[in-house]
Amino acid sequence: MTERWATFDCYGTLIDWMGGIRSTLAQLFPEHDAELLLAAYHDIEPEVQRGRAIPYREVLTESLVKLAHREGLELAADDRAALADSLPSWPPFPEVPAALHDVRENGWRLGILSNTDPDLLDASLSLIAVPIDVRITAAEAGSYKPAPAHWDRFFAETEADRARHVHVAASLFHDIAPCAELGLTAVWINRLGETSELPRASELPDLEPLPATLEHLVPA
Repeated sequence: MTERWATFDCYGTLIDWMGGIRSTLAQLFPEHDAELLLAAYHDIEPEVQRGRAIPYREVLTESLVKLAHREGLELAADDRAALADSLPSWPPFPEVPAALHDVRENGWRLGILSNTDPDLLDASLSLIAVPIDVRITAAEAGSYKPAPAHWDRFFAETEADRARHVHVAASLFHDIAPCAELGLTAVWINRLGETSELPRASELPDLEPLPATLEHLVPA
């Protein structure tokens, strides 16, 4: 019997990406609405990433500078790297370590396919403290999701059986949509209560039900 693989996006799925950015923006611009700034940042970052292979630290820095310029905010030169500097401290969602531990105990191999830099991902995964078998970042893929290179490299490295692989992610744009295009089984972690017509094998509010869901999708 071939191995079962569960791959995960990291930021927004395992690590509180939005909370981390919101907190940093609130510290940088305390007189402004952090939720509105976060929404604007959410629009800017994919445009900075599109078609480029620059390090994620540079993406965070360039996106923050563009946000400040767009919103007419003063950003000191020393603060331009504030998002990148804060990322290693962004916490995992509370249920994540136990859920990943249970998935691994059920015999699944775990992979991370992330739009970040290797050192930043290592820092985040150290907070989760569950062994990961394969890590593919934008540095190895040479592009940012939703481009397919993360998945291409994952299958090339692992020779995983696509029928016994499930990708788990929160982002419709970066993960669920490309999985649909690639014909991959996907579980959408819908933390924000969004709606979508994109196909997915399952939709969960967080990772707590994930171990049982994966057993249903790909029985041992």
